[in-house]
Amino acid sequence: MAISSTVNIKNKRASFEYHLLDTYVAGLALLGTEIKSIREGKANINDSFCAFFEDGLYIRNMHIAEYSFGSFYNHESKRDRKLLLSKKELKKLREKGEEKGFTIVPLRIFINERGFAKVEIALAQGKKDFDKRETIKERESKRELDRAMKR
Repeated sequence: MAISSTVNIKNKRASFEYHLLDTYVAGLALLGTEIKSIREGKANINDSFCAFFEDGLYIRNMHIAEYSFGSFYNHESKRDRKLLLSKKELKKLREKGEEKGFTIVPLRIFINERGFAKVEIALAQGKKDFDKRETIKERESKRELDRAMKR
């Protein structure tokens, strides 16, 4: 029996601030109260980023609200959480992430069909101001085209 869930927490700023090059889906090493809060939709990844430490890739500044029914077993809301990827993917991300101008940003958190929390991350390159203005122009022209087609 598959667990149906509609949890889809997005980082809307990521596509505006960065050129997204490669995307990966990574598992999250979570505590019990953290997964319960994510299933309630109480997580925020707008200011978060990914960084390498000695033993792997971690997501930093991801806020998961404390579980309302958790007692003294509750988790810290902004702790570093380990991302679960294959060695091949980690090696590729480490090589690219160390180059100047590249970073690893989380795009969305979702629950897969088996009930596990997953994070979609992307290797990204920062946009300049004129790139951001171009993105806004494209978005507005697409919106106007959709309005014209609707009429």
